[in-house]
This record gives sequence, structure tokens and C-alpha cells, in this order.
Amino acid sequence: MAENIEYGTTGKPHPYHLVRPSIWPLAGAFAGGLAALGLVLYMHGVKFGTFEIGLKGVILGLLCVLAVMFFWWKDIIFETVHEKVHNGITEVGLRYGMALFISSEVMFFVAFFWAFFDASLYAGETHQYLRTEYTAGTWPPPQFETIPAFDLPFLMTMILLLSGCTVTWAHHAILHGKNKDVILGLGLSCLLGGIFLCFQMFEYAHATFKFKDGIFPSTFYMATGFHGFHVFVGTIFLIVCWLRAKKAHFTPTRHFGFEAAAWYWHFVDVVWLFLFVAIYWWGSVGAVPAAH
Repeated sequence: MAENIEYGTTGKPHPYHLVRPSIWPLAGAFAGGLAALGLVLYMHGVKFGTFEIGLKGVILGLLCVLAVMFFWWKDIIFETVHEKVHNGITEVGLRYGMALFISSEVMFFVAFFWAFFDASLYAGETHQYLRTEYTAGTWPPPQFETIPAFDLPFLMTMILLLSGCTVTWAHHAILHGKNKDVILGLGLSCLLGGIFLCFQMFEYAHATFKFKDGIFPSTFYMATGFHGFHVFVGTIFLIVCWLRAKKAHFTPTRHFGFEAAAWYWHFVDVVWLFLFVAIYWWGSVGAVPAAH
């Protein structure tokens, strides 16, 4: 217990972790600014003389962001595994931070669902004559061939739910100190996440509509594509946990890094269930007259 006690400026011991001075918050701000600047220059086609920035600025900014993320998280893992300065009170703060982060992600999807339901429930809104002309007063619009919900999307749902089961299995294995099962459970979760992404790319490649074809495809691709990005991030999260499990970083009493990944993955599962029911099933049942 003594190793978890630190000293403040008064010289009195306390249970809080005082973070050492770090360059990574400042570096992260510069990297994020560089990435944003690269995106703006790319989207506006800015040139400096004969030199066109193009995607080079975007790629440079994203590489800088990824580098900061790697080294910053590497320092955090060093703090908790080797220095053991992340005690119970420190983890409370980390839990609140992860919960607030997931809450902010929920708000993203609320916006996308709001756009989808506004367009689908009020497809025949008389005050929006351009929308009515586009949708013919029905949802989905009759000019689109929708993706059958109980075809590939249903298989993707089963894959994602199964991955949630393997993550839960890995969690219980950590609590019981069975590291081999942890490695196997996380490995299967990563594999299932990768399979899901492959099926989603296959689905997009064979869809009969494109992003710019109107409100129906744009809401479909924004919601499902943003979820796919979350699956990609969550899979990387789980791969990092799998590598850490192979190094025996997780113990029954200290495994918040895994818990954060598990929370995120279950959040991804829940969002997909809403997407499947609302967009794939309800939103594609046929040309049913929507509310006016």
C-alpha cells in the first residue's frame, strides 16, 4: 500500500496520483491543429505557387496524431504496470473520464438518428416540397433498392453480438486469473471485429446507391459508416489489450485498460442493435407512407 502513497507540496502523504510534467498534451494540440489545417487546405484545394497540398497535409497531420497517441498511452501503461501509481482513487477518475467519453460518442449517434428519423417520419412534409418531391411522400424513397435487413446485416449483427460474448468471457477470465483464456477471448474478439468490417466493406461495395444520391443514402452511410469507424477503433483497442494480455499486464484487481476497451465494445454493440432495427429493418420495410 505504501507504494501507492504520494506526497504533495505540503509533504503530507495522500492517495492521489500527481502526473509528471508531460510534453504530450502540447504535442497533441499541435498535431490536432496540423490535422485540421491539412483537412481545410485539402477541402479548399489551396495551392502555394505550383505546389498543391492535396492529401499530403492530411496524412502528415494524422500521422502526428497517431504518434502522440502511441507515445502518450505508452507512458500511461508504464505508469500503471511498472510504477504502479494508478491506485483505486486514480482509477475512479479514469472511469469517469471513459464514461464521459462514451457519453459524448452517444451524442454523435443521437444527431445521426435525429437526421434519419426527421427524414423518414416526415417524408411527406408539405412545407418541405423538395423533400416530398424526392421521397414521393414515402420512406424509403421508391427510387432506391434497399438492403434486406435479414440478409447480410443480420449476419453482421450475429458476429458483433458474438464478439461481445467473447469480450465478456475474457473479462471473467481476468477476474479468475486465467490469462490463457484472456488471450484466447481477446483474440477471437479482434478476429470477429475484423470479419465484421470486411462484411461492411462488401456491403458498401455492392450497394445500389451512393452517398450523394440524397437524404436516404446520406443518412444510411453516415450512421452505419460512423459506426464502422467505431468498430475499427474498438478493434484496435482490443488488439492493444490482447498484446498487453500476452505480457500479463492484467490482474484480477488491476485491469482498467481492459475494462475501458470492454465498455467501448459493448457501446458499439448496442449502437449497432439500434442501427439494425431502425435503419436496416424499420427504415427499409418498403414504400410505406410516412407521416405528414
